Amino acid sequence: MAKIKQTGLVWLWLTTILLIIDQATKIWADSALAPVYGGRIIEVMPHFDLNLAYNYGAAFSFLGDAGGWQRWLFTFIAIAISVALLVWMYKTPKSHKLPNIGMALILSGAIGNLYDRLAYGYVIDFIDWYVSKDGYHWPTFNIADSVILIGVGLLIIDSFKNPEKAEKQEKPS
Repeated sequence: MAKIKQTGLVWLWLTTILLIIDQATKIWADSALAPVYGGRIIEVMPHFDLNLAYNYGAAFSFLGDAGGWQRWLFTFIAIAISVALLVWMYKTPKSHKLPNIGMALILSGAIGNLYDRLAYGYVIDFIDWYVSKDGYHWPTFNIADSVILIGVGLLIIDSFKNPEKAEKQEKPS
């Protein structure tokens, strides 16, 4: 247990909090904005609505209409990524805050969307940004997608900020 306290796994509290927020907002959206397509839309501000959508695919509804097999493919990918992140966090000292926070965010989003796929067969999305009502809409997304994006951004920033850490991890001594 003392070893774990010295690793990036100490940041799993952040994963847990964001996972709870993600699931709570999805439960709210599924009840307050239902039914899908033609249900209630909440206009938050110009170019931003809360509008429920069920995503059977991956990002941007990739493979959303593939017939069902994609659910299991994306489930397997999410599990593999989650396990890899946990191992990476275990191998990363807790003092490396930026990459650990980034991994904790990505893990939270991966588990949040994984839960949706296993429980419902689709991912609940509800954040809708657009240029105009009749024009371009960014694909609808959720809190899990947002924290994945932020987490990846933090890992990219860390790779530029601390390139020597990345080189040491790649080259065995």
